[in-house]
Amino acid sequence: MKTAIINARIKPELKADVEAILSQLGMTTTQAITVFFEQVKMNKGIPFELKIPNAETIEAMEEARADRDMESITIEDLKAQLIK
Repeated sequence: MKTAIINARIKPELKADVEAILSQLGMTTTQAITVFFEQVKMNKGIPFELKIPNAETIEAMEEARADRDMESITIEDLKAQLIK
């Protein structure tokens, strides 16, 4: 019987965005949190790599946020690049 309760405060937009994605996957927020906790237990830690971004990555993130130096590319162009 499940009886533990978790309370967390997050941005409402983030919650809505994530719940929409989870819904497409056929999962509830509770199910997703349970999967995450099971993975933490199995891996004895966070189930993905956590890193502090390097200077190049930070610069790219800042450019993307500011919409600077962004180039458009189509899916077809990306696929063509993968085939090369």
